[in-house]
Amino acid sequence: MASNAIAGVGTKFYRWSGSAWVAIAEINSITGPSMTRDTIDVTSLDSIGGFREFIAGFRDAGTVTLAMNFTRDTYEQMKADFESDTAQSYQIILPDSDQTSLEFLGLVTELPLTIPTDDKVTADVTIKLSGMVDLASGTGSQG
Repeated sequence: MASNAIAGVGTKFYRWSGSAWVAIAEINSITGPSMTRDTIDVTSLDSIGGFREFIAGFRDAGTVTLAMNFTRDTYEQMKADFESDTAQSYQIILPDSDQTSLEFLGLVTELPLTIPTDDKVTADVTIKLSGMVDLASGTGSQG
């Protein structure tokens, strides 16, 4: 049986400008969304077999981290999002045959620059997601 795995090459990251999706250039890697879920311990003295029992709590969409080459335009946009108190719309489009998209609202929470002596200047942007991640096919709300 052949694998259905895909390579990350060709993945796109977009930001909603208010009227159109705008591609964010020169991203080297994307980590996340790093979704987690809380659990609530409901163990009581009469729990069966002496095992702890849990029920579902809140979900957290987590963060997305963009490792990117520094460009003035991209840095200015991410800096404006960092300085804004309003969550922005972002979208990841995967290069699979379904054109899987992950769309979410988020706040830029970290914007560190790395300026080495012997390598490229980079910016690793961290976005804290607010609410749920919408998973769709066919470029999401772009299509």
